[in-house]
Order: sequence, then structure tokens, then C-alpha cells
Amino acid sequence: MFKPLVNLFFPKVCYACLNILSDNEDTICVNCRHDLPVTNFHFDNDDSVAKALYGRAKIEHGTALFRFEKKGLVQQLIHGLKYKGYETIGYALGDWLGGELNELDHYRTVDVVIPVPLHKNKLKKRGYNQVAKFGQQIAKALEAHYEDDVLIKVTNTTSQTTKSRFTRWNNTDELFTIKNINSIENKHVLLVDDLITTGATLEACITVLQKAKNVKISIATMAIA
Repeated sequence: MFKPLVNLFFPKVCYACLNILSDNEDTICVNCRHDLPVTNFHFDNDDSVAKALYGRAKIEHGTALFRFEKKGLVQQLIHGLKYKGYETIGYALGDWLGGELNELDHYRTVDVVIPVPLHKNKLKKRGYNQVAKFGQQIAKALEAHYEDDVLIKVTNTTSQTTKSRFTRWNNTDELFTIKNINSIENKHVLLVDDLITTGATLEACITVLQKAKNVKISIATMAIA
């Protein structure tokens, strides 16, 4: 009986278009779900993610849920997730992509899902890792373990959003280290992040994770630029 009253004074809005959601909608409205630029990389065997890392890092498989467009719906979602505290976006996108990956044999072999980590100072300031819910939902869909204590960020960098591509490539030296390495030995690891642009951050993470014996690494991101 209180739900209609709460919605009257505090209506739920779509985090993509900011319009009010109907009772049967949650987080993203039906219209935006239809308009979001999905890639279907994982269904089409598209290797665009692998190409972004070609010659720099070897991966088993790679996918991104959306194509990133400036001032588009995907930018609105990622900005809300990272800077406005809308963690439910990560939950929704992880549930979306996780359900799709669970239909594919080569992703059902994933043993461990690992998020690209934040430095402890940034984590304390923001209060959460924006890819945590995303990764947790994918892990749940794939019946894999979610591990956020393996890959550790040891260098606190400023935001990458205003930096040139060259600066981003050269800003990943000694960023990450690995702990509990035994937990991923002989495992298929799915590394998750919000956005892949130059691939520099993912490359740095992969380089560290590959110190584990006989590890296989795949990638899943919310979007690709």
C-alpha cells in the first residue's frame, strides 16, 4: 500500500534517459533497452576486443555489452554508475551480460571473475568499485567465484577520462600487483571492467594475472569505445 505513495513523491527514473519508469520497469526503461547500442560480439564471434589488445596481451575470448558513444545512452549509464552512486546500473548490466554469456560454452568454462580494481584511496572516497556489482552478477550467472582480493591496484592515478591515448598507454607502469596467486592457477579467469578504450589498463592487469601458472584469461566489459 505504501509503494504507490513512495513512487508518487520519489519516482523511479530510467538511468539512461531519466524518464520516469513504469511499474513493470526497473533501472532501464524498455525504450532505452531497445535503443542501447549492443555489440553482440559474443554471439557473432566478433574479435574486436582481442584486436584492441593485439600484440600486447593474449586472451581467450573478449566481449563488450555496448558500443560507447559520446553523449549517448551508454555514457549516461556509466557516468551515473561511476560518479552518482547508482550501483544498481552495474547490477542490471551484469545480469544482462551474464545471462547472455551463460548461453555460450566457452564462457561457461570461466572459474573466477575478477574486477579491475580501484586504488584503496579512490575506493574509500567513492565507497564502491563501479564494476563490483557487474562482476558479481556475471559470476553468479556463470556459477563462478567472484574474487576481488587477487588483483590489487598499488598506484593511485588521476582520472583517465581527460588524458590522451598516448598518456593512457604510458600511465600503467607498476599499477597492479597480484595476491593469493594460487587461487587462479590452472583456472579460466574472466577480467571485467566498465569501458575499454586503448586497452592499456586491461593489458596491465593481464600482464600481472599471467604470472599465475597455466591461467587462461578472458575479458568482459560494459562498453567499448
